[in-house]
Amino acid sequence: MKRVRRLFAAGNAARLGIYLLALWKLFKHPDTPRAVRWIAVAVLAYALSPIDLIPDFIPVLGMLDDLILVPLGIALVVKLTPPELWQARLREAEAGREQLPRLVWGAVLVVALWLLLLAGFVAGIIALAF
Repeated sequence: MKRVRRLFAAGNAARLGIYLLALWKLFKHPDTPRAVRWIAVAVLAYALSPIDLIPDFIPVLGMLDDLILVPLGIALVVKLTPPELWQARLREAEAGREQLPRLVWGAVLVVALWLLLLAGFVAGIIALAF
């Protein structure tokens, strides 16, 4: 619980960016356990994706899901990761915070997902119309 409080206390945007970069480095590291790797990429995908569980235009709740789910996901990854592995990735992220990874495949994946959802929506409307 102490780690969760510390993550919430350090929840400013710059620190959150460092934690997300550390999650990316943890995901790419070969010594990371498989379960931790999948949770880390899920937290990254949720934090960076324009798709939210609760849309941001809903007052209070729209921002609250980001303020709660992302730090809880980071806390879960920190808890499941061996401490020395996490600390090393966190130090790497703090040292190289200007070196952001190029996530072209991530952008392609998000666009593909939106196109797939749009195609499904259009197919559903066509099926209902005929």
